[in-house]
Amino acid sequence: MSTATVPPPTSERREAAASAAAQAHRLRLLNVAFEARAFIALAVLIIVFSLLSDTFLTVTNVITMTKHVAINGILALGMLLVILKGGIDLSVGSIVGLSGVVAGELLGGVTLFGVVAYPPVWVVILVAIAVGTLVGAINGVLVTRFNVAPFIATLGMLYVARGAALLISDGETYPNLGGDPELGNTGFDWLGTGKLLGIPVSIYLLALLAIVITVLIRKAPFGRWLYATGGNERAAELSGVPVRRVKTRVYMISGACAALSGLIIASELTSAAPQAGETFELNAIAAVVIGGAALSGGRGNVRGTLVGAFVIGFLADGLVNLGISTFWQILIKGAVIVLAVVLDQGQQRFQKRGAAAAAAAETAPAPAAKAPAS
Repeated sequence: MSTATVPPPTSERREAAASAAAQAHRLRLLNVAFEARAFIALAVLIIVFSLLSDTFLTVTNVITMTKHVAINGILALGMLLVILKGGIDLSVGSIVGLSGVVAGELLGGVTLFGVVAYPPVWVVILVAIAVGTLVGAINGVLVTRFNVAPFIATLGMLYVARGAALLISDGETYPNLGGDPELGNTGFDWLGTGKLLGIPVSIYLLALLAIVITVLIRKAPFGRWLYATGGNERAAELSGVPVRRVKTRVYMISGACAALSGLIIASELTSAAPQAGETFELNAIAAVVIGGAALSGGRGNVRGTLVGAFVIGFLADGLVNLGISTFWQILIKGAVIVLAVVLDQGQQRFQKRGAAAAAAAETAPAPAAKAPAS
């Protein structure tokens, strides 16, 4: 009885298979590094600023910096939803200013039929958030019903919201928003300066919002629709996903988050200026992109966005702590935003190359084995 041996693959094919497998492994490692870039950047910032300043990592300073992060973090969480569906929202900075102005106008009293009414603080907060949500809804309608590009639609609403804030306030700042006990409209300052167990209220609001949005995008059908829309809008629509409704809702949520940030700022300062929130949209976009979200949509998560917000916040506060000039701060922040976008594009290229290398490794022939022959 004789046996026949299947001819082994040539050495060239074995070498090609080994090379493809090694390249796929290297690209996977690079992709992991890209995914962890926000954590790496945050760790580097903490180490560098801790070495340069003795007060950077003190408990008081960390709480103060986290309080600052909360404002941009809330903005970034709303921006994350918009970017996940493949859009952009440039109007959030103006909504920050508009919501503060609306709160200032209401706390100063509203004249109805010749009578000046002073609404309670909870009504002021709800109305201001509703205004931000309305601006977001207009963004959504422009994008979904009139097919206006998100960049153009939200850029236009940036000017509309800022103009409305200037018109309502006549270009002036609303001072002394602490209210009057006799009028029953006190307590607004608690939103920005209040503390629970020594932790500012704004940090609790950021944590609560992060939990809600995490559940929304991971457990609710809306989250699956959102990722599907961002990944491939046409395929999602053919699969029965209500694409228009998803788009409109993410802009509404983004507007509501921006309004909440504006209220926190006005509450902390006990004053509201129509110029508040200028360029805040860039910080929010930078936090989302640094956190690993793709500007093309379909990729991103809450954890990465929060870390990105901490990177932006700790960078800004660290530079202030070192006494760096404001001009240099602007330059460095702009460079970070550009670098974040470059890294995002690099990650997408490596992911494509990694997928191709993995496919090549899988299709490479396996080493031959002896086969019995009768």
